[in-house]
Amino acid sequence: MAEQTQDARWFVLWTHSHCEQLVHDQLTGNGFEAFLPTIKTWSRRKRVRRTVAAPMFPGYVFLHHAIDKRAHVAILKTRGLVRILGERWDRLTPVADSEIDGIRRLVTVDAPLMPYPYLREGQQVRIIDGALTGVEGILVQVKPNKGLLVLSVDLLRRSVAVEVDCTQVMPVSAPSTATVRPWRHRTFSLEGA
Repeated sequence: MAEQTQDARWFVLWTHSHCEQLVHDQLTGNGFEAFLPTIKTWSRRKRVRRTVAAPMFPGYVFLHHAIDKRAHVAILKTRGLVRILGERWDRLTPVADSEIDGIRRLVTVDAPLMPYPYLREGQQVRIIDGALTGVEGILVQVKPNKGLLVLSVDLLRRSVAVEVDCTQVMPVSAPSTATVRPWRHRTFSLEGA
């Protein structure tokens, strides 16, 4: 059903409560490229506590596709789907590839992830070393050589955080005349930034 074209973009599908996996499975079964990022969380059932995979962004699934009228109708037939985010079928709101790439990279790294309030203020940084090299986000909390890197999906106004080594980050926006050097062995604060 789904055909990949060079016009394919990432879109957000809003699902009914607890229907993210159902929507994901139906779409992938129909040949669409769907992405449902998950985080490990604790669950207690019958007095047994264990970790389970929960949606990173509850109520949402990402879809990579060039959406025309025919594809839009096919996608809307998915059980558990509320709608595709945007004004109408021909004015859907895409998600930046860089935001999805960052989330995909986080999912592959075995680091503790946690939901985090959506932020727009703070220092935008890029990781320059390690498994997450090139991932950009907002650095919000700093301990000696430790910080939280927050990756956001602007359209959803949701974020996820991962602990990073502050010696492996550098600011994304730097003066064009200066050479950018990563912060090394310094503690810094975002207060007053």
